[in-house]
Amino acid sequence: MLSQTAEYALRAMAWLAVTPDELVAASELSIRTKVPTPYLAKVLQSLASAELISGRRGVGGGYTLAKPADDISLLDVINAVSPIQRITSCPLGLENHDAHLCALHRKADEAAKAVIDIFSGTSLLELLAQTESNKPLCDTRTTAILTVKNASSESTTN
Repeated sequence: MLSQTAEYALRAMAWLAVTPDELVAASELSIRTKVPTPYLAKVLQSLASAELISGRRGVGGGYTLAKPADDISLLDVINAVSPIQRITSCPLGLENHDAHLCALHRKADEAAKAVIDIFSGTSLLELLAQTESNKPLCDTRTTAILTVKNASSESTTN
């Protein structure tokens, strides 16, 4: 349903949202997201062009979210690399289908609308805050580290 590029972009953004106070090197991001480094570089370039991430070059450089995870929808991420589009006219160019989509393309458009609605209504922060499932991209050890890290930062802010 989603392109591989969109999947890779979602993985990268999820990891950057998990580590909001860190600059994450592309090599580390590649390992964490299991995305080949050359492909990831292209994805990161698209995300930066969409102003979803910012990067710093050189030693100690890396990537971070350009705005809070709560202000970035999953649809923002997907549209930065592989936009989901509604079907507004017959993809086959059939004149008698332009005013009313055929059953096939009407269903495909309904599916696209549902995907857009779901992804536009979910922020990166909401995705990570879901406690009924595993954290994206996190094995048991990483989840435990992040849980301790989040608990200690919450106790210092209270």
